Amino acid sequence: MNITKEQIDDLNAVVKVAITKEDYQDKVDGILKDYRKSANIPGFRKGNVPMGLIKKQYGKAVLVDEVNKLLQDNLNKYLTEEKLDVLGNPLPKQQDNFDWDKEELNFEFELGLAPDFEVPLKTKKPLTQYKIVADKKMVDEQVERILKQYGKLVSKDEVGKDYEVTGTFKNEEEEIDNKSTLELDKVKSKKALDALKGKKVGDSVTLKTKGLFKEDYLLSSVLGISQEKADGIDIEVTFTIEEINERELAALDQELFDKLFGKDEVKSEKELKERIKEDSEKQFEQQADQKLLNDITEYFIENTKFELPTDFLTKWIQMTGEEPLSEEQANEEYEKSEKGLRYQLIEGKIIKDNDLNIEFDELKEFAKGFIKSQMAQFGQLNPQEEELDNIAARVLGNQDEVKRLSEQLMSQKLLTLYKEKVNLKEKEITYEDFVKEVYG
Repeated sequence: MNITKEQIDDLNAVVKVAITKEDYQDKVDGILKDYRKSANIPGFRKGNVPMGLIKKQYGKAVLVDEVNKLLQDNLNKYLTEEKLDVLGNPLPKQQDNFDWDKEELNFEFELGLAPDFEVPLKTKKPLTQYKIVADKKMVDEQVERILKQYGKLVSKDEVGKDYEVTGTFKNEEEEIDNKSTLELDKVKSKKALDALKGKKVGDSVTLKTKGLFKEDYLLSSVLGISQEKADGIDIEVTFTIEEINERELAALDQELFDKLFGKDEVKSEKELKERIKEDSEKQFEQQADQKLLNDITEYFIENTKFELPTDFLTKWIQMTGEEPLSEEQANEEYEKSEKGLRYQLIEGKIIKDNDLNIEFDELKEFAKGFIKSQMAQFGQLNPQEEELDNIAARVLGNQDEVKRLSEQLMSQKLLTLYKEKVNLKEKEITYEDFVKEVYG
């Protein structure tokens, strides 16, 4: 077997493979002999079918199968040994009326080659690194939510300010019939609040859905409909009152502090607020980091210039899908995937240039940290090391989980690298302003 490469340009090449009978004949003959031993052909005893008949019936199929195996194995080996960084997979060149009986079989494969480029990590312009802080307003609001959550409901005869009113929402035309609780401090519509004020159990009021709540997302849950339907709905609903309660706030005392954080972990209102601020800012850090990672990714995609073997990749998309695509469809698919492909190449280059590797032991520790945080959400704050090891072993026995955790760990490594190398400017901002600035 002889394999050679013809370089077309920096991004395209053709690999030529010449296979002679010596490369495959012994294997083909061995398979045909096995076929002869087990063949059941009318008129011949098992094992005594003439070899000529076996070759006539099975020879071509066996030959094609063995040659394809040889091609696959040796082509992959060649690409590895020559350290060719290919995109997609080699595409066989179409050969009409191919003669399988020739002494030498010649095949050609098109290759799309990865471009050579550099990724300077020191960006020309500074990118914003947000530091999200929990301001006094946010901390006070969180304290109020806690006091409500751990408070108690006191039954009332008629609706008053900021009460919680339970009842059933109905609209026959829209097939709405849903029991839910209306928290009046979340209601925006003054007409709705005026209509509810002073009402008693058994009373019904008509409410307009448009502009009912301060936060639009609340409408879908109280009406029992999808968010998509709730976004465009503008109707009147009948709300029949079944229960009226005032929420009495919990006492801000040691009993509450212990419920929230464990015995004597927090001992005063000041410590409570400091703890809320600290915990909130830890959560905000994750959002700020994700925003930074997204911004750096976009920057590299926009500012790292290189060519791709577009014609080859379009043809590869056209030929290798579950169903063949038209040229127009393949072009559309390529346009959709080009940005993602560019970042895969950029990320791969950064990982290689900076020797970012994932060892099994650090992946295991990363998995254990993830498991520990999950267990903490269910109140298991101090799991035994042996228990964590056992769960991690089960998780890492699943290849999909290994892939997912490896990607998360590599993202973490990349983020650490970016924070060290990329030109960043820190911007301190409240969470409310962060949401407005980032998400509009």
